[in-house]
Amino acid sequence: MSAAAPARAAALLDSVRTAGTRARKRLKPRRPLTRRTLKVVVLCVLTYTVFWLTSVLGVLAVSVWAGEHGPSDGELAGIKHFQQVDDRLWRGSAPTRDGYRALMARGIHTVVDLRAEDLSAAALAQPGRAGLHVVRMPIRDGQTPDGRQVDQFLRVVADAAGPVFVHCGAGVGRTGSMTAAYLVRTGQATPRQAALRTVAVGPPSLEQIYYVLSADRYASRQPPGVVSLISRLADAPRRIKASL
Repeated sequence: MSAAAPARAAALLDSVRTAGTRARKRLKPRRPLTRRTLKVVVLCVLTYTVFWLTSVLGVLAVSVWAGEHGPSDGELAGIKHFQQVDDRLWRGSAPTRDGYRALMARGIHTVVDLRAEDLSAAALAQPGRAGLHVVRMPIRDGQTPDGRQVDQFLRVVADAAGPVFVHCGAGVGRTGSMTAAYLVRTGQATPRQAALRTVAVGPPSLEQIYYVLSADRYASRQPPGVVSLISRLADAPRRIKASL
């Protein structure tokens, strides 16, 4: 055996050890990356929570203040937020069977249903069975009517043989958006006045508030995409809870 053999064997052994160490390092979980990912997730959750609380509490505070200075709510046969908008229009929450009968007895002729939820055939038939004419204009919860729907609503109220009742589910956001657009388009209120009347009933979504404040006397336009995105992020917990 030559004198160089032990040196070559030692070098080979070192090479094998180095390769093994590198392989073990590659197989090791990257804990620093996992911690960073966890930190990012926690930060995102905290940021969203602060944003959600700020938006919800802010809108709720404005709603409480406006409620103290706006028209008081009424109730008719289980219909909450039952209010007269003008001589032609009333608003409120979704009626029950007794509620539709009470509307008929009160002289209401037409019901405009803004709900986009899946409703049973029996629920859809209730107003007709009470003798009421029904017009459906589906709007998703938390969102706003488009210009075509507002134009149609104005025609329905103008052409109805008697007073009209408009409702969504709770009688707050979608109903408030439509009645506010109606008041501004008919020249009965400024956007600011319509907004105060809307939030006085209950806290609407951010895009609904924007929609009312930016209402126009001659046209109705939905909020920009970025406003709708922010609003729906803030409104997501409530909508998820409502869908359960």
